[in-house]
Amino acid sequence: MNRLTNLLGTSVGKKLMMAVTGLGFCCFLTIHLAGNLTLYGGKDFFNSYVEHLHSLGPLVTLAEFGLLFFAVIHIMTGALLFYQNLKARPIRYSVNKRAGGRTLGSATMPYTGLILLLFVIFHLINFHFVDKTNTTTFQLLSNAFANPVYIFIYMAAVIIAAIHVSHGLWSAFQTLGANHPKYTPFLRGLSIVFSVVVGMGFGFIPVYVALLI
Repeated sequence: MNRLTNLLGTSVGKKLMMAVTGLGFCCFLTIHLAGNLTLYGGKDFFNSYVEHLHSLGPLVTLAEFGLLFFAVIHIMTGALLFYQNLKARPIRYSVNKRAGGRTLGSATMPYTGLILLLFVIFHLINFHFVDKTNTTTFQLLSNAFANPVYIFIYMAAVIIAAIHVSHGLWSAFQTLGANHPKYTPFLRGLSIVFSVVVGMGFGFIPVYVALLI
């Protein structure tokens, strides 16, 4: 137990926590996207899916608490690593060079992460913590995406999420030891494909719903 505590207190341990929780969120994005794609089956099919999901009751609540737990760990650990990196390099370079194959995703991870946190709060307020007594989830979506401002916010957040996971997924694999010349090209490609699927999959939803209104 002491060895585990000591490990988690190190930079390597913190990166391991980021990797595990990050992979957990990638799994959630995959499941969430699969559920949202039922929209293309029509509003009745989508509402039926949502009702079935809510009928799971305690399992959904358990999953929500699990996601909250992962989120707290991911955010706190990420903020701590960011602070430690800044402390280790207090003087910024006058010229920002993408040395060592640095990508847009890797260069902006803390900032895209913060924006995504704000969007998740915004998203939960509009869709989760709302009175659904006399309405359906599809109607909530229709009302939200009838507003061009919400469509813009949603699509901007989706693009930022795609940028974030394009590096996050690859970084998680690296941290967990999947860093070998034989597998590296595949894992890099997988991360890019996943980010594109996330971006396009979620990004087309507001357009589709807006066209149905």
